[in-house]
Amino acid sequence: MVKAGDDLASIILNAVEVSDVEVEDGDVFVVAQKIVSKAEGRLVELEDVQVSSEAMKIAEASGRDQRLVELVLRESKRILHVSQQTLIVEDKRGLVNINAGIDKSNVEGRNRYVLLPADPDRSARELRSRIMRSTGQNIAVIISDTYSRPFRRGQVNFAIGLAGFAPFFDYRGQEDLFGYVMQVKFTAVADELACAAELVMGQGKEATPVVLVKGFSRLVLDDGSSSKDLLIDRNEDLFQDVR
Repeated sequence: MVKAGDDLASIILNAVEVSDVEVEDGDVFVVAQKIVSKAEGRLVELEDVQVSSEAMKIAEASGRDQRLVELVLRESKRILHVSQQTLIVEDKRGLVNINAGIDKSNVEGRNRYVLLPADPDRSARELRSRIMRSTGQNIAVIISDTYSRPFRRGQVNFAIGLAGFAPFFDYRGQEDLFGYVMQVKFTAVADELACAAELVMGQGKEATPVVLVKGFSRLVLDDGSSSKDLLIDRNEDLFQDVR
């Protein structure tokens, strides 16, 4: 169980050794956000939260705990939608999500909640640097979290932080099987790898918060990429006026 202040890179490297796995160039470590947040001390006790008047108003409209609403406000740039079930926000990292990613699952303590890492890309870069120094291999890192999707039931994993590789594989300008030159195929491989890793991680008691992906042939190693490359602004949002 990861605790605040734990050396997450050392824990991961020890798990690699115990599992008798060889780290190679082009490997991708997908790391669950929850253990990153725990190691970085991003835990909050509701009893310690002082509630603002704005949080009180939103809590009354949504039926949510005032203290939880206050945490959401602190972690958000703006509130997009309030309902009896959820608060949809754009958080400080630019992610549009429910409750600013604040979560209770797999967190010990009745009134203890975990926040997202303050800077998931920085967290990914630091883990990558440590793992590369120890192994001598050029690897990539994804920090993943679970989100809902527009007009689809269920949740899937997304990359909220990354380091060491391009988050897209660009087919634009290439020909398909019949010579058609593709115009828009721009695959978000970072999110696809995060989704694939979730099939191993699970969401309950599996206790498998790190997945090592090997042999992904479409990986393009790149030191300059960021998870923010995956975000779109409001001018590009095709869904904002739908329904």
